Amino acid sequence: GQVYLEPNFPAGSVVKQHMGHPVVAIDRVQRQVTDHSGQAFPYSKLVIATGSRAHIPNIPGIERDGVFKFRNFDDTEKLVARSVSARRAVVIGGGLLGLEAARGMAMRGVETYVVEHESRLMARQLDLGAGEMLAGQIEALGLKVLVGRAVREIKGDGPLLSGSEITDLRGHARDRVSAIEFSSGEQVACDTVIVCTGIRANIEIARDAGLAVGRGVKVDPGLQTSDENIYAVGECAEFEERVYGLVGPGLEQAAIAAKVIAGEEAAYAGSLPSTKLKVVGSDVFSMGDVEQLAERIDVSTLSFERRDEGVYRKLVIKNGRLVGALSVGDWPETNALQSAIQQQRMLWPWQARRFRKTGLVFGDQEPASVVEWPAAATVCNCTGVTRGQIGDAILSGCATYESVQRETSASTVCGSCKPLINELLTGKPKYEPVDWARPLAVISLVAAALALLTLLLPAWPYRQSVQETFQIDLLWRDGFWKQVTGFTLLGLSVIAAVISLRKNFKWLAFGDYGVWRLVHISVGLGALLVLFLHTGFRMGQNLNFMLMATFLTMGLVGAAAGAVKGVEHLLAERVFKRASAQPAKVPLWLHILALWPLPVLLGLHIFSVYYY
Repeated sequence: GQVYLEPNFPAGSVVKQHMGHPVVAIDRVQRQVTDHSGQAFPYSKLVIATGSRAHIPNIPGIERDGVFKFRNFDDTEKLVARSVSARRAVVIGGGLLGLEAARGMAMRGVETYVVEHESRLMARQLDLGAGEMLAGQIEALGLKVLVGRAVREIKGDGPLLSGSEITDLRGHARDRVSAIEFSSGEQVACDTVIVCTGIRANIEIARDAGLAVGRGVKVDPGLQTSDENIYAVGECAEFEERVYGLVGPGLEQAAIAAKVIAGEEAAYAGSLPSTKLKVVGSDVFSMGDVEQLAERIDVSTLSFERRDEGVYRKLVIKNGRLVGALSVGDWPETNALQSAIQQQRMLWPWQARRFRKTGLVFGDQEPASVVEWPAAATVCNCTGVTRGQIGDAILSGCATYESVQRETSASTVCGSCKPLINELLTGKPKYEPVDWARPLAVISLVAAALALLTLLLPAWPYRQSVQETFQIDLLWRDGFWKQVTGFTLLGLSVIAAVISLRKNFKWLAFGDYGVWRLVHISVGLGALLVLFLHTGFRMGQNLNFMLMATFLTMGLVGAAAGAVKGVEHLLAERVFKRASAQPAKVPLWLHILALWPLPVLLGLHIFSVYYY
């Protein structure tokens, strides 16, 4: 990935850069800032984006030689040099940065420990089960993980120095690290300690200027500070008592602040935390409201776990809606989940059942092309840029990968989303019909017509005289024929039900799915024909009426689902104008819901006939 980014300002922009001029003071009365050399720069609007620094905890011995922080490029260079002579390193902090630091040292042949005071790794992103699985995968790579340990002291090979002999973390007037000691008294010998215990916002210049500060510089939805002419964005900004230590929210805040300064209507409502990356070689996904799940009573969770495959997944539900998800291991639905969590969609009972059984929320279909992703789905996880934002950039004239980078900042960090951006630039949605689409639509329409006729037409009349030769009413008068048609109808219903279970049981999953779908709807049509022979369009009363209404509802919405499925490609292209549209989904689920009461009603019907 890129360490330093080109400015890439739009053509015609009036932008002056002053590198190497750290600002030391803000004069709100004169509306000017002063740099370290005393030069003043006037402003009409000021944006504070001072970022953050590594948090160095107050641990005795933290100033010893061999203690490093890991926050910026200079820190990385020092650690690379240190890895040549280091023999055993201890990383304090089991968050993302700590794990990456540990991985870097281990890859250079240094025996490495990761120490986390919480009960699990990545405590803000993962629950206990996911943290334990991640720890196991990391230890399999040769690192050692110690959780639930609080560091009491960093020990050295001599007494702690004091006064003028103590320098900052880069100094050398200190004795060397020899071990770390936990609050339990346990010690781990080491010659290198890397401190990765979070960040602290750089708020000093804002505080000295009299701006309201807390953990960061306090801002309102317009990203304005307590001074209407001063704004704050990024890791130094605090919105509704929260500081976001990620690139994506910072870019989102910057865009809002720019619009407000330009006089446009815009408001920041907070960002939805999202992590989707490889941590020490393991896939980790975390999004939404996932913190402190074990202690909370306002949310419920669903879990899926396959330890032998290194897979752990959890959904977080609040008032029936998806508000968070986390996982370790591959989860092909993460893009769809991001969109669902952002919109807080309902988690339906059948989706919950599928997730418990298979670990999938939306089914086992192949992941859609990025062209078909929802506009809210995140393409660049490093910067939080969505498919919709990239699409807007393309529509506005961005025709190359580089121009999309400049316009949106997507793929300017790790570059892993470059294939997705190129696909959006060149790919076109394909509106292809399902297999056997035409016969599926025709048979479904015939079945729908028959179901409607049964509902709407009056009962077929009985013969008025025994002299009449046409005796179709024997089907409804004669007990033998009633049994023949009744059990035929039962058999066809069972066959249709078994076919519908094809996707749920591997031993049934043979042959082409499109053919079996066609067979299923054909059996349904046959069942509706036999229903006429069994009832003569008579709806009956009480229990019989309920049975008929349920059966016909199931047949009608099933036929509607089949008919829509047959022309779904046309609807997606001409009506919904997106290849990922699934208009058949609603009638299909109504068809499934109508099925559930049918076995009970059918059993009661058979019992009443033979009992009485």
